[in-house]
Amino acid sequence: MTNSKPKVIKSYNKLDKDMQEQIKLVYADGFADNLIHFFDKNGTKITVLPFETEDKYYMLRMTEMEAVTLIDKDDDYDDEGFLKDQVKQNYEDKYAELDHIADQISDDDED
Repeated sequence: MTNSKPKVIKSYNKLDKDMQEQIKLVYADGFADNLIHFFDKNGTKITVLPFETEDKYYMLRMTEMEAVTLIDKDDDYDDEGFLKDQVKQNYEDKYAELDHIADQISDDDED
C-alpha cells in the first residue's frame, strides 16, 4: 500500500458494479480470509476488506459473517466460494488494462 493514497472507508454494497467486479477478480477465493482487523480511536474492532486502486486505498467495512454471506449469495461464485472460471475470465478480459488489478492479482499469487 502506498501511504500517500487517501484511505476511503466504504460499504461494499455502495460501490458501483465495475468496482465490485474488480474486487471479485482480486478476491477470487472469497472475502472472509482476506479481511483485516484494527481498532479505531475508541477501541472498537473494525473489520475491512482492503482494495487498492490507482488513486485510493479502500477499506470496505464488513464483518466475517457478511463476507461469507456476500459470496454465498453471489451467482458469480460457485458452491465452494470460488469465482467461477468463466466469470473470472470475463472479468480478466474486461479489466486487463487496469494496472492496479494486475498488481494485486500478482501479489496474491505469490502468497
